[in-house]
Amino acid sequence: MRRTEIAPGVHLSWDPAQKFNRCRISIHFAFPARRETATAHALLPLLMERGYADCPDMTQMTKKLARLYGADLTVDARPLGANHNLCVSVTGIKDRFALEGEALTREYAALALGTAFHPYFVGGVFDPEAVAIEKQMLKKALEDEINEKRIYCQRQANREFFGSSPAGIRQEGYLDEVDGLTPETLTEAYREMLRTASIELLVLGCGEAETEQVKQALLEELSHIGRAPLPLCENLAMPRQDAVRRVECFDTVQAKLCMLFTLGVPMRPDQMAAVRLAMALYGGSVTSRLFLNVRERDHLCYYCSSSFQSFTGSMAVNSGVEHADAARAEKAILKELDDLRSGPITAEELEDCRRSLLSGMAGIEDTLGGIETWYYMEVLRGGPVQTPDDARAALQAVTEEDVRTVLRQLTLSVSYLLTREEESAHA
Repeated sequence: MRRTEIAPGVHLSWDPAQKFNRCRISIHFAFPARRETATAHALLPLLMERGYADCPDMTQMTKKLARLYGADLTVDARPLGANHNLCVSVTGIKDRFALEGEALTREYAALALGTAFHPYFVGGVFDPEAVAIEKQMLKKALEDEINEKRIYCQRQANREFFGSSPAGIRQEGYLDEVDGLTPETLTEAYREMLRTASIELLVLGCGEAETEQVKQALLEELSHIGRAPLPLCENLAMPRQDAVRRVECFDTVQAKLCMLFTLGVPMRPDQMAAVRLAMALYGGSVTSRLFLNVRERDHLCYYCSSSFQSFTGSMAVNSGVEHADAARAEKAILKELDDLRSGPITAEELEDCRRSLLSGMAGIEDTLGGIETWYYMEVLRGGPVQTPDDARAALQAVTEEDVRTVLRQLTLSVSYLLTREEESAHA
C-alpha cells in the first residue's frame, strides 16, 4: 500500500492488488464528533445512499449498478473513539473484464464522487421527501435499540463509562432530536463535513494511470470547496476510578452484563500486538479463559467474551447470564483476569491463542474490504503504518510478560447489569 498526501488534509492510499478481478474506490471522511451535530451526521449516510444529482432515486441507482456488471455502492458511518467516519465506497469488476471494453473504473469514480460531493438536492437542500423517509428509518432504529438487550446494555454501559467526554457522544444519534432535523440542518451538517473532514481516498485494484485519474477527479471536486480540515482527536483513555455498578430492571429471559475496563492512559500503537494476544487469552477466542472456564467449566453464562477498543484504551466484557448468576459471573470474570495477571500461563495456551490469531490474520489480504479496513485503521490509530506482515511478525514476538503488562494496566470502571427486579442484587 502506497500512501501520499495530495492536498492539505487529504491522502491517497493505493494498492494495485493485482490478484483480484475486482477493484474498489473508497472516500473516507473523518472528523471530530460534535454533540450538536451527532444526530444529523447519523442520518447523512441513509440520505446519501439513496442517490445523487445524476441518479436521484433508488430505482435509477439500482439500474445503474446493474449496468455496471453488478457493482456495489455503500455509504456507511462508524464511530472511531472521539472521531466520526463516513465512507462512500464503490466496488466492481476491473476494466479488462468488461465485455464491450467499457471504462468501468471511470464510471466507479464518477459514482463515488457523485455520491460524496453531489447529493440530490431540491431547492439547494436535501430532498424533503427523502429526509422524511430516512428520519422514520433512523427513528425506528433508535427506538428498537432497547429490544436488542445485548446492544442496549453495552451502550448504557458506554454512557456511564464515557460520560461527557468526546467519546461519549452517541454517534448513532439521539432519538429525541430526530423529529427536529430539517433538510436545511442536514445540508449544513453535510457541508460542514466537506469543509472540515480529513479525507482518505483508497484506490484498490486499479492501475497507476487509473488511480491518477481518480485522484485528479477528487482534487477537482475539492477545488470548489473552501476547505479548513480540523485535526482529528487523538487516542484517549478514561481515567481510573472506583468501579461504578448500575442495575436496570427488565422482564427478560436472560440477564445481560457489560463490564468496562480502562487502561487509564491512551494505548500506544506499539502495544497493539500484545493487546491482541491478551484479548485472545482472556476472552476473545474459543480457547480463552472466559470461554473455557466461565462459560464451559462453570456454566455461569450463555456467552462471555472480551474485546478491546484501541481508540479509547478500553476493554469490554459482555455476557449473557441467568439472572440469579449475575453476581457470581462478575466475580468469575474478575478472577480470570487476576489469574492471567499473576498466575501461570502455559506455553500451550499461549501458542494456541497465538496460532488462532495468526490464522485469522492470514486472511486480511484475501478481500479488498479486508485490505482497506486494515490500512485505514492503521492510519487512524497513529504511529507507523504496519503491514499485515509487520503485525504478524510483531505478534510472533509477544511474550507472556508483554501480555501480563497489558492486563495489569486494566482496571474495572463500570459494571452494568440488565436483570429482573427480584434479581437486582449486584454484588
